[in-house]
Amino acid sequence: MKKLLALLLFGVVYGATAQDDDLLKLLDQEKPQETNYTIATFKSTRIINGHSVEGMAAKHLDFRISHRFGQLSDGAYNLWGLDQAYIRIALEYGLTNRILVGVGRSNYQKAYDGFMKVKLLRQSTGKVTMPVSVSLFGSVAVNTLRMNLPTPDATFAFSNRLVYTTQLLVARKLNERFSVQLTPTWVHRNYVETSPEPHDVFALGIGGRVKISKRVAFNIDYYHVFSEQLMKTNTNSLAMGFDIETGGHVFQLQFTNSTGMIEKTFITETTGDWGKGNIHYGFNISRTFSFDRKRAK
Repeated sequence: MKKLLALLLFGVVYGATAQDDDLLKLLDQEKPQETNYTIATFKSTRIINGHSVEGMAAKHLDFRISHRFGQLSDGAYNLWGLDQAYIRIALEYGLTNRILVGVGRSNYQKAYDGFMKVKLLRQSTGKVTMPVSVSLFGSVAVNTLRMNLPTPDATFAFSNRLVYTTQLLVARKLNERFSVQLTPTWVHRNYVETSPEPHDVFALGIGGRVKISKRVAFNIDYYHVFSEQLMKTNTNSLAMGFDIETGGHVFQLQFTNSTGMIEKTFITETTGDWGKGNIHYGFNISRTFSFDRKRAK
């Protein structure tokens, strides 16, 4: 009888435990799973020359100064390029957490540019799994240099000064230290100097980030223009440097063979050769201001 009661008691306890386990599993299945979005794939809206997949938070303004000295190959007479300076000043504003707009002005070619970047997908795990972040970028730039026209009454159409760029930015943060990005690019030039040059130029950008410490990272970006689209004197843009975070600032030190700092110049007009020392030392300074009163509180 004792053995029978013990066996019955064991069966009751086992059954109750099994029911509890089934109930817990059912509750876990019904509990909504959270989506964990990846942040800080890159620390700035630029990798170096080219845009990164990152945008700005809504109602945040980024004041950005980009600076390039002359080429190191200029030698001692020009203090290895330090006597020369190319500057771009820009404002970038987050309309929403997914839409970034910006305007800038460069003293190189006295160019003005405007752009929009829209975040289409965000890398995530959990309820929604997305392996990459994707943004769409579009810009227009205008060269305002005075043209050497053949006669005083000759004209040069304003539309000939315009260049359009469209890019698809696809990035993945592999882990806390490494991030990579591919950037298929289309540049349309309304005017070309020689007839063999195509108006449309296709290129592929490749960029990466390696986190060295909590506030320092090494960045690199390269734009490969597919063959026979540009003059033989043109070269592919290569840039490398360091991100240094200092509170609300992101300070980027860099070396590049490109003089210009907007897409039309560093993708289609680079002529510098790293092997010959045609390298520009430069930096980007970024300072963000918040106009979001709710976050300020």
